[in-house]
Parts: sequence; structure tokens; C-alpha cells
Amino acid sequence: MGSFEVGETALVVNVPAAEPVVGRWRERHDPSAAYGVGAHVTVLYPFLTLGRIDAGVRGELSRLFAARRAFDVTFRATGRFPGVLYLAPEPSGPLRELTESVTARWPEARPYGGRHLDVVPHLTVADGAEADVMAEIEADLVARPWR
Repeated sequence: MGSFEVGETALVVNVPAAEPVVGRWRERHDPSAAYGVGAHVTVLYPFLTLGRIDAGVRGELSRLFAARRAFDVTFRATGRFPGVLYLAPEPSGPLRELTESVTARWPEARPYGGRHLDVVPHLTVADGAEADVMAEIEADLVARPWR
């Protein structure tokens, strides 16, 4: 990842309760933190360009999300993609369903631009860090009592 285009948008579920656990790592190793994005699970990135988001789109999103039941998630495990260390939300199903609902309504907004066939909900802690740094971060996360 690393760079974002002007006008790109994302739909995320903010997870401020995770900041005390992951904040210091994200500040150094998650490019989205440099843009002021707090700990989060992405529902859809990229979404529509900023110029396409108007009152109608916001209203449709509000209705789409309001039609879903509220849910709680916990983060007990870490996971990895190539070059990425993340916390895995449990359960992940409701988050996947949010992504599916949004992409059903806006099929042109494919998750991660269509680069990944399976969307795995996750809270990124580090993206692009060296393997030894990832191991250090993961050891710190596993040792914490938040689990």
C-alpha cells in the first residue's frame, strides 16, 4: 500500500478501543495512520471517488447500514498477508456482509480494486515492515492481556 490518491475514499469501521494496543505500532508501520486514519477494519477500499459522494450516496449508505443488526467484535488473534500484520476480528462474518452489501449496490467499487479474490476483514497493524519488525510487533501483541 503506502500511497493514496487524492479523492480516494474508504468505508471503515473505526476501532478506537484498539488504539492503546496498536497505536504506537501503526504510527510507525501503517501508512494510513500518517493520513490521520485511526485503528479500523476496512469495509471497502477504494469506495467511490470523493466527487461522487453526495447526499444521495450518504443516504443510501445510511439506509444500507441501518438495515443491519449491530454487532460486537473482538480481536484475539493476529494474522498475516504478504507484508502485512493484522488483528483478526471475531466474528468476521458481519464485516464481510457489510462489504458484500456495499459492493452489491456499487459493483464498480470492488474491494482493493479487485486485486484480491477473497476479502478478509482485518485491522492492519503494520504494512511493509521488515520481517524482524513484524515478528517483534506480533510478539508484543501476543503478550498483551487484551486477548
